[in-house]
Amino acid sequence: MKVDGKPYRTIWLNDDGWSVEIIDQTLMPHRFETVTLKNLEAAAHAIKAMLVRGAPLIGATAAYGICLAMRADDSDEALDRAYDTLYATRPTAVNLRWALDEMRAALRNRPRGARVAAAYARAEEICDEDVEICQSIGRHGLKIIREIAASKPAGEPVNILTHCNAGWLATVDWGTATAPMYMAFEEGIPIHVWADETRPRNQGASLTAWELKGHGVPHTVIADNVGGHLMQHGKVDLCIVGTDRTTASGDVCNKIGTYLKALAAHANDVPFYVALPSPTIDWTVKDGVKEIPIEQRGGEEVSQMTGRTAAGAIETVTITPDGSPVANFAFDVTPARYVTGLITERGVAEASREGLAKLFPERVR
Repeated sequence: MKVDGKPYRTIWLNDDGWSVEIIDQTLMPHRFETVTLKNLEAAAHAIKAMLVRGAPLIGATAAYGICLAMRADDSDEALDRAYDTLYATRPTAVNLRWALDEMRAALRNRPRGARVAAAYARAEEICDEDVEICQSIGRHGLKIIREIAASKPAGEPVNILTHCNAGWLATVDWGTATAPMYMAFEEGIPIHVWADETRPRNQGASLTAWELKGHGVPHTVIADNVGGHLMQHGKVDLCIVGTDRTTASGDVCNKIGTYLKALAAHANDVPFYVALPSPTIDWTVKDGVKEIPIEQRGGEEVSQMTGRTAAGAIETVTITPDGSPVANFAFDVTPARYVTGLITERGVAEASREGLAKLFPERVR
């Protein structure tokens, strides 16, 4: 995707061929800056402090974190330490574990001295594979948008509600939930996106809106609690969200508040789709509500907000009374029964073990 006319991915190698550049997403939307990662500790910090976020991008960053660790020490012990360090950064997004497993499998049986080159090669493949996956998700989701557009009066936009940021900033490029939107827009299908603010951290207001504005896609930022009202009044044609982990039975774990959107969509007969890259499927988990660990982050994400003042300064303010306890559950689980379909790189699956098995038979034991 492009920023001020210049094409960007969210993660790339610098001209030196080994250090890793990322976009610092904690500064957006008011500042666009990049950060250079030169060692394992910097990569782990970028994930934990959410300079990078979104399951696919977390996985890609972890892959390059292994590369940086191998440059310093390519022993088995160092590989295992790097794996454990990166794995501890974020407990919910399964892409992190998947990418680390891929990297360790690619390096474990290689001789020392060959591991650094092999690590960079596999990390680059993981990034390129993610772009291909997102493009395929976009093409399959585009078919759904086309069908809805064909049923509406000519020129009337397809209204899509999305939650949090499942855009190109959450992946290497294109995004998951946003890929069908971008492709529909480029095809000339009139669309309009409701981007809810997505408290805490406001990834919808600060990231999704920034993306859509930069690409020229018509959109409106709304408060989190507006979605149900819009659905009641026929102002939402479908919902498309992303996912950080999906179970083998089709339960979807995503940014907190996704479950409430799914309930509202179900109550108002609004299709609710989840854009699902296959690396986010956890084939070892059946019941998402009981088995997926839900990350609890620092209370300051709820009690504080950062924004730009009228004078142009970026400041953080506290919005809760001093001493009030704060809970910050980062994710929730939407049971499969509330999901209309899972948009994967292989097609749209029913949200069930049987539906996923039809598209990914090699993964089902």
